[in-house]
Amino acid sequence: MKGIKDILTVVNPISGNISKENIITEIIDHCNTDQYALTIYETTGKDDISSIKQLIDENNIERVLVVGGDGTIKMVAEAVEGLQVSVGIIPAGSANGLAVNFNIPNNRAKQLKIALGNHTIKADKLLVNDHICFHMADMGINAELVKNYEASNIRGKLGYVLQSIPTLLNSEYPFTFQIEINNETFEKTGIMLAIANANKFGTGATVNPKGKINDGKFELLVFKELNIPEIINTIYDQADIESGFAEAFSTTAATISSVEPVPLQVDGEFLEYTKKATVTLCKEKLTVAVPKTFLG
Repeated sequence: MKGIKDILTVVNPISGNISKENIITEIIDHCNTDQYALTIYETTGKDDISSIKQLIDENNIERVLVVGGDGTIKMVAEAVEGLQVSVGIIPAGSANGLAVNFNIPNNRAKQLKIALGNHTIKADKLLVNDHICFHMADMGINAELVKNYEASNIRGKLGYVLQSIPTLLNSEYPFTFQIEINNETFEKTGIMLAIANANKFGTGATVNPKGKINDGKFELLVFKELNIPEIINTIYDQADIESGFAEAFSTTAATISSVEPVPLQVDGEFLEYTKKATVTLCKEKLTVAVPKTFLG
């Protein structure tokens, strides 16, 4: 990695319910071989952001490797805001939606090569009701599914499929959304309204084929009706969004309102039931190391 030698690795020891010892060992070995100056920090859940900022300042850190999931990446993104520091991702969380959207492979050696590589993009950040969103938020039936999924013990796509049955039976769909974008206000009714900064859900399902995480805009996707085959296809990345199953709108800011409270999730984390969601693009972007193939 030309010109960059000072690395901070931020490890979330409890993310994904997996041990990080082998990952840390691989990072240490790799950095020793390539003569990087390495600092390691394990999150504690207390004052992590200020601790990371201090380590970056004290050690002249130029890149932060994140060993964790989307929540850990968001925390590091907050810590590096305003700094000339890039981020590399070693996915090790229960939710790895950003890694999925950046096409980061499962192979650890390849992950390290990418995380310490020269190929970077400046990823857009959204604020959804003052919560940072990197890839996908939504209001409606999927947010309710995320809420039920978080309360269950079964993970992965199977967990989503199993939780979809009680969610579909108990949800108060369809929802009517009042949407304010591009100096227009209109109503749309559907089972879900997705706020898409990237093009994939964390499961790998492509729901926003035209979306790019670094294009300076985002899409609103209104999923119009409860079409069980299309929902299952979406989970397994086989849905045809152009079929009329969903309607898309591109914008740089949005306000979404509903008469009744609607469930809201951001990047795979259920937040709340709300009558209003305000979405804006952050001025500051996050510099992220990505595979060369991601650059096109």
